[in-house]
Amino acid sequence: MTNNPVAEEFLLVERHAEVLTLTINRPEARNALRMDLLDALGDTLANHASDEDLKCAVITAVGDQCFAAGGDLKELDAVRSIIEAEMMSKRGRRALHRIRTFPLPVIGALNGLALGGGAELAMACDLRVAAAHAEIAFLHGQLNCTTAWGGGIDLIAAIGSERALDLLLSARRLSASDAAALGIVHRVCADGQSLDDCLKEFLAPYLLRSRQVLKGYKALTGAYRQSVHERLLETEQTNFVTTWTHADHWAAVESRKKK
Repeated sequence: MTNNPVAEEFLLVERHAEVLTLTINRPEARNALRMDLLDALGDTLANHASDEDLKCAVITAVGDQCFAAGGDLKELDAVRSIIEAEMMSKRGRRALHRIRTFPLPVIGALNGLALGGGAELAMACDLRVAAAHAEIAFLHGQLNCTTAWGGGIDLIAAIGSERALDLLLSARRLSASDAAALGIVHRVCADGQSLDDCLKEFLAPYLLRSRQVLKGYKALTGAYRQSVHERLLETEQTNFVTTWTHADHWAAVESRKKK
């Protein structure tokens, strides 16, 4: 799958008929996103991009608490300089770019909290299905920094600049139902329905389409998303590096550690 055996430990890869499922497997760390784990997500999708028998891919996580509760704090704490911040941003963006440019639809199955970097991962997917108790939040603002991996751009493309600005500045958590009302989530599990069953129902009409139709529409929507990213990428990255390396960010980090 990848040349990174450590990351393989934290990423489960399964193939069921025409669906490839990648499952983040770090429940003890709230499925936090290590950089090598992000690499493995991107590499695995790239390795399956030419699989002629696939129709869709799914990204989800182990357990029912967290889809991904942000980046790995131990790793991120060491990212202090402008160069280190740029490298971290570009590395994460490269991994999520492979999700956005995968030639077939990628569905994020949110089994729980998608926070910070986890929200960026969720938004990199083409569509999202959520457990009823799931929540999504761009918490970056609480730590006096901005989005690093293209998540802010994805949010703007999905719901428009005004609503995206409100969510990014307020850094508030959205329930699955509220996220669905905004168009961030596309299906919420019914009462008593498992995420697996909800996902199967959601995918059923897609799997009736030919691979060429799936690829054609993904190419069209993907080209639109890519055009937005090309216009906004430099602005997002520049402001991320500026805010991440600012004293206000690290003061907020230290304050959070004390709680």
